[in-house]
Amino acid sequence: MSVWLVSLRTHGSTRIGRAPRGEAQVSTNSVKRYPVAPGVQLRVRSGPGTQYGVIKTLPTGVRVPINCQSPGTWVTGTYGTSNVWDNIGNGEWVSDAYVMTGTDGYVTVRCG
Repeated sequence: MSVWLVSLRTHGSTRIGRAPRGEAQVSTNSVKRYPVAPGVQLRVRSGPGTQYGVIKTLPTGVRVPINCQSPGTWVTGTYGTSNVWDNIGNGEWVSDAYVMTGTDGYVTVRCG
């Protein structure tokens, strides 16, 4: 019989224990976050393009997760011109032209 250890991060603390029988290992620490361009207060939009409304603005110095990516409006930003948009949360999109991913292309799966 194999037993998985589960590490869950909740409000700054980590809890480690056994996963119930038949459940897969769960880890919330594996989400990669990418830095937003220095000095930029990045606008988060409700869809992958400038035609979508701004729902909030991120403060400077943040790092964002990229859940999936989609083509959208072309934007010129700190890291060049791109039509790639990053989904950073449920209904939350930012232009990849302001996110340091290390490449001009896609770094994860396309949103579908």
